Amino acid sequence: MRTADIRSRFLDFFAARGHTIVPSAPLPTPDPTLLFVNAGMVPFKPYFTGEAPSLWERATSVQKCVRTLDIEEVGRTTRHGSFFQMNGNFSFGDYFKEEAIAYAWDLSTSPQAEGGYGLDPARIWVTVHHSDAESRSIWRRVAGLPDERIVERGDEDNFWSMGVPGPCGPCSELYYDRGPAFGREGGPAVDEDRYMEFWNLVFMQYERGPGPGKSGYPILGELPRRNIDTGMGLERMATLLQGVDNLYETDETRPVLQRAADLAQVRYGADAETDVRLRVVADHVRTALMLLADGTAPGNEGRGYVLRRILRRAVRSMRLLGYEDLALAELLPVARDCMAPSYPEITAAYPRIADQAAAEETAFRASLRQGTTVLDTAVARVKENGGRSLPGAQAFLLHDTYGFPIDLTLEMAAEQGVEVDREGFTALMNEQRERARADARARKAGGAADTTALRTVLNTHGPTDWRAWDTLETSSRVLALLGPAGPVPVARTGDIVTVILDRTPFYAESGGQDSDAGRLSGTSAEAEVLDVQRPLPGLVAHQVRITAGELAPDDTVHAAVDPEWRLGARQAHSGTHVLHAALREVLGPHALQAGSYNRPGYLRLDFPWRGALSPAVRSEIEEAANRALRRDLPVGVRWMTLPEAKELGALALFDETYGEKVRVVEIGGAWSRELCGGTHVDRSAQIGTVALTSEGSVGAGMRRLEAAVGIEGFGYLARERDLVSRIAEQLGAPRAELPDRIAALLDRLKTADRENARLKQQATAARAGELADTATDVNGVRTVTTTTDGNAQEARTLTLAVRDRLPGDLPGAVAVGTEDGALVLALNKTAQATGLNASHLVKQLLSGRGGGSPEVAQGGGLRPEAVTGTLATLPTLLAAR
Repeated sequence: MRTADIRSRFLDFFAARGHTIVPSAPLPTPDPTLLFVNAGMVPFKPYFTGEAPSLWERATSVQKCVRTLDIEEVGRTTRHGSFFQMNGNFSFGDYFKEEAIAYAWDLSTSPQAEGGYGLDPARIWVTVHHSDAESRSIWRRVAGLPDERIVERGDEDNFWSMGVPGPCGPCSELYYDRGPAFGREGGPAVDEDRYMEFWNLVFMQYERGPGPGKSGYPILGELPRRNIDTGMGLERMATLLQGVDNLYETDETRPVLQRAADLAQVRYGADAETDVRLRVVADHVRTALMLLADGTAPGNEGRGYVLRRILRRAVRSMRLLGYEDLALAELLPVARDCMAPSYPEITAAYPRIADQAAAEETAFRASLRQGTTVLDTAVARVKENGGRSLPGAQAFLLHDTYGFPIDLTLEMAAEQGVEVDREGFTALMNEQRERARADARARKAGGAADTTALRTVLNTHGPTDWRAWDTLETSSRVLALLGPAGPVPVARTGDIVTVILDRTPFYAESGGQDSDAGRLSGTSAEAEVLDVQRPLPGLVAHQVRITAGELAPDDTVHAAVDPEWRLGARQAHSGTHVLHAALREVLGPHALQAGSYNRPGYLRLDFPWRGALSPAVRSEIEEAANRALRRDLPVGVRWMTLPEAKELGALALFDETYGEKVRVVEIGGAWSRELCGGTHVDRSAQIGTVALTSEGSVGAGMRRLEAAVGIEGFGYLARERDLVSRIAEQLGAPRAELPDRIAALLDRLKTADRENARLKQQATAARAGELADTATDVNGVRTVTTTTDGNAQEARTLTLAVRDRLPGDLPGAVAVGTEDGALVLALNKTAQATGLNASHLVKQLLSGRGGGSPEVAQGGGLRPEAVTGTLATLPTLLAAR
């Protein structure tokens, strides 16, 4: 059974039983504790925690997930994949254990002809929490399972929570016995390779308090509404139904693996290490495809770094398999064809995906070349010093700075007869991982704000009455004041606190739009609003500075947005939509926004593209944007379902999670149609102007446009006009003639530079001849030492020129020092033939500093007054050889 069919059977089964089919959320998640969705329940988390009311009583989904914590295990075990799909059915206060267990058993064991998966009931084992006698009883009654195939386990295996205070409960897992060829008999407690887990049923019935680990926390009591969260691993079910050994051999992954084997001219199954590398390639190429499809771009931080690492591991694995050519262009189309039956949007996005991947692979190959040079230099230094081991710090530098995987460093060092201090490298990696874990813990804590206190406010008072779309002013009541340590009873002049209001007109930062500025005014206090955020779904938090008086909970305040700020914000956000549409109009539909930020007067927009935009293309984009402003297009808002919006062609941001209804902002109807929660002008002419100020690279395959908008845009154009006027005045030329006049000036400067270089070359040649005539014989070596007032490059030129004028049949050595403390030394071939080495001589002259080749070497760090004395040491070294 194909994976796509397993997927559709699951959704059809639960849809027939009253579940709403919820489309997979994008992999990038707005959850501040995560980079990517890593479990099927993540998009439903606000409903389980009570942070938002559930949109459905019953739901089902097949959620795309990425988990990279165990990335080093990918390929080495049969159970770890960085991308996977989780089939889930969810109940929000509706059914509970009895129905969840019955559904899982029915779908798993019903004949395939009747819409089930047709698993042999006699080979299914289940686990339950040791305290959950109810589930054990249900399994006996519903499935007829004997006691020996119902295994009790403890908190580590069969009790679920999110790691923070909130809902929790026991779980029950389903395993399938794959037979004695896969391991020992005795059930999942004995061997989880033979007994493969394929479905986990979580029964959320308790509320937990704070505490560490899987069981170091108190159970506070029963939840008011009990929920169901189940997850069936799609790849695991495909492994079972397709009769293959592991998830890398299923129909969505094996074709990529086979293409990699064909390219590398190796056979899967012939060698264990080769098999690991092929599985890494197959897994990582598919993961990269899905991340790129959902809008993640390679970068140096956060999600971008995860994607970059995955892509580079895939490319490096192909290299280790012996394939040196560009690999991703050969492998990604295979992954696309495998995944498109379930995710047809991948086909439409593929040109963009291929472009970004190609740019990243090209950049990595350049890094490999740089890293190889660094590694070769480091290995040479180790050998010169008589060592046999490359320091762990050097291996870490290669890994961290140049993207050199440790096994590549090990391989290349071994080729040169040098070991690597693996322990030192591992210690540094562990330090880095601990810093990353600390950062993750900080994100989980919700940053500086006390999320426990915020959740208490939300639970007590409900969601904020948010009026930013409708008004600039509200009469509001202060529900809570929060400081870094939690609630505060009063805030006084100069204090900066977080204020929660019952209603607010302030826009909270989201969707690329900066938060509103404004004031809170009460009978006893004045406050400036510094920032507005949504720390929890449904809750708006205002960071304010008290400018006068005292503010306390239950005070009534007048909340007012600065109208000039909001006007600028509306112009900038609508301007971003206009620029995005103009970009796609000029460059084509693949120039999709990959990130944006806008505030009054300014916007920036990132998009995937290879190579800089020419001035002509930039002008065309700017003209298309301002043409839309001149046409005074209507700006409208429509509410619809997400499928309806996609059918209309509305563009969605990849890192947003959308509800049952979505807000579509249109500018000129279909010309610009995006899902957006921001504030906008009423007609495009109100934007004023869009003036592009810069275009540049923000990473491999990613470009950034920046623009001034509204009155700031006019100001930018006025400054540009004034600058042109001043240049025209200084050159005494009409504006229209400025390009030609400046080009002529530049040509004259280039001619003058060439003449200066020619004269300098003549002077160097003349001086070189004079210096060569002054050569003295030191122990059979014609020796010249001198200084120059030029830089190190000029000293090198002079050094080589003098050396080349010395007799070729006699050993010759030339050393030149500079006023800033650099020294260059060169030997002719005859001198080298006697055993002299320029690099060794420079190190002797500079107390170990400097280096180079046996022919030419240089170093620095001398005090200016020490240069002459150091040069005078060279004859002594030559005499003593």
